[in-house]
Amino acid sequence: MEAPARPLADRLRPHDVGDLVGQEHLTGEGGAIARLLEAPDLPSLILWGPPGTGKTSFARALAASRPAYAFEPISAIFSGVADLKKAFEAARLRRQMGQGTLLFVDEIHRFNKAQQDSFLPVMEDGTVTLIGATTENPSFALNSALLSRARVLTFRSLDEAALERLLARAEANMGEPLPLTAAARHMLLGMADGDGRAILTLAEDVWRAAKPGEVMDEAALTAALQRRAPLYDKAEDGHYNLISALHKCVRGSDPDAALYYFCRMVEAGEDPRFLARRLVRMAVEDIGLADPQALIHARAAADAYEQLGSPEGELALANCVLYLATAPKSNAAYVAFKAASRLAKDAGSLMPPKTILNAPTRLMKNEGYGSGYAYDHDEPHAFSGQDYWPEKLGRQNFYRPPERGFEREILKRLEFWERLRRERKGE
Repeated sequence: MEAPARPLADRLRPHDVGDLVGQEHLTGEGGAIARLLEAPDLPSLILWGPPGTGKTSFARALAASRPAYAFEPISAIFSGVADLKKAFEAARLRRQMGQGTLLFVDEIHRFNKAQQDSFLPVMEDGTVTLIGATTENPSFALNSALLSRARVLTFRSLDEAALERLLARAEANMGEPLPLTAAARHMLLGMADGDGRAILTLAEDVWRAAKPGEVMDEAALTAALQRRAPLYDKAEDGHYNLISALHKCVRGSDPDAALYYFCRMVEAGEDPRFLARRLVRMAVEDIGLADPQALIHARAAADAYEQLGSPEGELALANCVLYLATAPKSNAAYVAFKAASRLAKDAGSLMPPKTILNAPTRLMKNEGYGSGYAYDHDEPHAFSGQDYWPEKLGRQNFYRPPERGFEREILKRLEFWERLRRERKGE
């Protein structure tokens, strides 16, 4: 029986570092990879980037360019401590025979802390040169001790020009052009979402699906291929990158950018309840009392989603995104809360002034509890100006509202009360 043909992406895997596409910032003259190829020895490397950007291909091509090294690939998904011990022992034997080992670990972030620590001694003494590939931010996914012994190379998503070069290689390999209209070809590039392996897999699917002599338009392409989900993992970097972008766009009062990132997350399948919770946080952290209605809008949007469900409920959240992005901004309440929290923690258990304490017993009255308390509603302007602070601290000032939004009115009140306070003291 004839063996099935290898997938197109595997057939077109580059065998030379110079054949990588889309990573010219690394492979170009003066780039990190170009300098590596000129060095006599290889350092341990961490290859960080989205799927389908050439990390594995680079590792294999690098090994091919260094015959003094044996290439041993393993995957953190399928390997455990026993597999690592075998790989390290084989590397020690090779070293005794004068040969180095390039140990390629795909998905290295899948290893736990203890497994990552096991690499340290064999990297330290030169038994292995580690090449780890990860789609997650190494700063969070890998131990600092491991990172300190390796260089990080950042691989970028492939742009349209790079994806087009891959399609040209595919057409040369297949011996025929891709049967797509120009508009459908552009749509295919968007479906790949910067993933080189994906564009080749999708192209292969197009050749399979196209009828003899057919040139598929956008509608035919959509019908033939299932739309590829955007690059997004709710448990990994895509999730945190986009929610960070959404939050900063709201804070930066850019409603269009905020709506774009909100829709990116919704389209990628993010839980709308998570988005609703974050909108509530934005309302209290970045708008606060500059617009007291912001929190009400955020809670109402969350309730509306619960009542309507998807997809109608997302519109309520989108309305809230626009409201928050266009609202006046203030973090004065947030800053005041943080400052007051620090003082409450650092100052200890200070007694409030006895004036404002109740005196439910005769002993407490005799001790002066409640003595001299002024009932504010009986005072002019309903303001007594008395001192409410522990004697050891004296008056403090945490909340400094800016002259924006509703807090402009609050500032006027605070300044008025401060004038009254000074007048009562005869200042």
